Amino acid sequence: MSIEAKICGLSTPETVDAAVRAGAHWVGFVTFPRSPRHIASLDLLKSLGARVPKGVGRVGLFVDPDDALIDARLATGAIDMLQLHGSETPERVAALKARTGKQVMKAIRVARPEDIARGVAAYAGVVDRLMFDAADGTLPGGNAKAFDWTFLSGAKVPVPWFLAGGLTPDNVAEAVRVTGAPAVDVSSGVESSRGVKSIELIHAFLDKVKAL
Repeated sequence: MSIEAKICGLSTPETVDAAVRAGAHWVGFVTFPRSPRHIASLDLLKSLGARVPKGVGRVGLFVDPDDALIDARLATGAIDMLQLHGSETPERVAALKARTGKQVMKAIRVARPEDIARGVAAYAGVVDRLMFDAADGTLPGGNAKAFDWTFLSGAKVPVPWFLAGGLTPDNVAEAVRVTGAPAVDVSSGVESSRGVKSIELIHAFLDKVKAL
């Protein structure tokens, strides 16, 4: 079974093209002003989304967004799936899914083993996908921090899910081996400096995933 890979926090035409060329299954665009990967311009978001061919999913990352923010971003045509990375309740997730007609992924921040089961119980019935990310960091995601992957070993997750948090070209193979993750998400692990994606590291990460 091939492992899906998502490159998150893309914000330039060159890095979007590199991710697509190198075989990313998903690309992620961040809407969160505190993030160094935040795309402030709707025009830029629209143009980046238009570069992505059919067959590659386009994910919009949001943190506790209101309806107006979601509407403005979706109006660009650049987003196929919503990634909710804040403290959104299951009710809010279900409402956004119904309101937008888009697929929705909820990020679960993991600090202890019980966070896995708690997140699955709360959200698996209302989302299309889950993401397990490290809880340790100043931002909701993209902190270059990993949680203890053994927490996921043998975990029963009834929906498709991503492993995120501290992944790099050097450790992604081990992360998948330990967790059995069907999909992986990387942001800071393919950056030359905070918020600045490296085309070489994007290629290296995706080459490692393809080899699994």
